[in-house]
Amino acid sequence: MDVKSEKRNEVVLQGNEACAKGALYAGCRFFAGYPITPSTEIIEMLAGEMQRAGGAFIQMEDEIGSACAIIGARWGGSKAMTATSGPGYTLMQEAIGFAAVTETPIVIVNVQRGGPSTGQPTRSSQQDIYQARYGSHGDYEIIVLSPSSVQEMYDFTIRAFELAEQFRTPVILLSDEVVGHMREKIFIREGSEVIKSEKHRYVVSPQEDFFKGANTTVEGQLHDERGRRIGHIATKSGDFIYNINKKIRDNIDSIASIDTYCMEDADVAIVAYGSVARPALNAVKHARGIRDDRILPKTRIIRDLFKRGFSKTLKTDYSHLKVGLVKINTVWPFPEELLRQATGNVDTVIVPEMNIGKYSREIERVLKDKLVVPMAKCGGEIHTPTEILDKILEVSGLDEEAVK
Repeated sequence: MDVKSEKRNEVVLQGNEACAKGALYAGCRFFAGYPITPSTEIIEMLAGEMQRAGGAFIQMEDEIGSACAIIGARWGGSKAMTATSGPGYTLMQEAIGFAAVTETPIVIVNVQRGGPSTGQPTRSSQQDIYQARYGSHGDYEIIVLSPSSVQEMYDFTIRAFELAEQFRTPVILLSDEVVGHMREKIFIREGSEVIKSEKHRYVVSPQEDFFKGANTTVEGQLHDERGRRIGHIATKSGDFIYNINKKIRDNIDSIASIDTYCMEDADVAIVAYGSVARPALNAVKHARGIRDDRILPKTRIIRDLFKRGFSKTLKTDYSHLKVGLVKINTVWPFPEELLRQATGNVDTVIVPEMNIGKYSREIERVLKDKLVVPMAKCGGEIHTPTEILDKILEVSGLDEEAVK
């Protein structure tokens, strides 16, 4: 790929605004969408910026039309994106399946809110974690990135376009209301990045954009490299399905991404993704002894310990709690090997997430030799550092029974 400029500017942006800026830098020149809270700022910014960048913006009649429009635009030669939230993302599932089977490189942003149905338009959640992976019918693999900061909203949007073009697949940026609406100081780049489409060895579908003279068909049924239907041929159609899955599964090492904090000597690990990774990191810092006394005494267990005269002991021994954080950046495909390596010496894994405890099931499947402790939270509020810290103390044996 060629980068026209590496100069970076420091700005203060909202998460959704950073996503729009990242898309423009990545070369996105077509956006179709329908306003829906809490993703609307992406649409609002691109409504003005896209035309100035030489692209096209269309407000569609609904999310079904939006997803179909960006598929058509990409085959017309423009890098394309849409943005939505839970109810709209549900409507896009058939189009996502079509993009997967036609191997169309598009980017879809889902700024999650509480559900089901209309749910909680102004509150956050991580309830779409399974839908992002299994939303459409049939067998296919998909790439899903989960940012936890405004900087990552910008960087991961660019990365989403790179992965889409490299593996000829739809890529989902799975954000949430907290990240979408927070404001932070970030670095953005000037100019734009030229992301070239690559023909991966597993890719089957036609690769030429429309109007370039190639005699091919873009076909929703199972097809060969020319777009000719092969659904009636078991061996060929079976190979097609294996290929569109293997191009993701066999390249997890180059797709998957995690960050680790204080994991070198950890006995307990917190595994988190998206906005919940922020209070999780705060809790790890406190558990390691970098604490703010204005916060810590408010936790249930620490408050009770102070009442019982354990404050001196805590101040002396508290920093010995060996806790670390594994932040999952690429939630799908699931980063199995990276997670195993990061938690190799860990006994207990705590999984805070804003749903009924969905991703923890995947972690339990992979880390069978560990105690996996789900920390589900519904209702639209993010976990607080003190709630996570209480859970750390519980699994570390510093609960009421342990100090009697």
